[in-house]
Amino acid sequence: MTSGRTFVATTVAVGLAALAHAAATWPIAATIALFGGGAAVAFVAEAVVVALGWLEHHLGPKVLGVPLYVLFGWTGAIYLAFRLALLATDGWPAVVAAGAVATAYDVLTDHRGVEEGYWTYLDDLGGPRVRAVPWWNFAGWFAISCLTAALATPFL
Repeated sequence: MTSGRTFVATTVAVGLAALAHAAATWPIAATIALFGGGAAVAFVAEAVVVALGWLEHHLGPKVLGVPLYVLFGWTGAIYLAFRLALLATDGWPAVVAAGAVATAYDVLTDHRGVEEGYWTYLDDLGGPRVRAVPWWNFAGWFAISCLTAALATPFL
């Protein structure tokens, strides 16, 4: 069982490492678009889900119920997925592939956050769940990941 502090520190470190890699290897505009724009997109999406009462985060610090560390986690994971996708293709096919890769990552890991007590899904929406994680979470990961990757695409 990972402590909450270790989880937060690791998530932030991965996000910062991804940002440093992007800054060293990408045009600055692409880096700003993916990490700045992606953090904004992720924040709004998380804030909406929290405000709807579908999700509660248990680690902080938080703004509008959204823990700041998740912004590093979202952007770091999407950057890694996008770079992987760019090895196989480019343009819009890479955007969709990045969304698929990032969502697959979430399918494999999100339930751990629930099990460890870092967040709780509180929705009563119908539909399938994968290890206590609702379907809409994965749909959101795909949409947000594609949008975030798309923000950087014009600059690459």
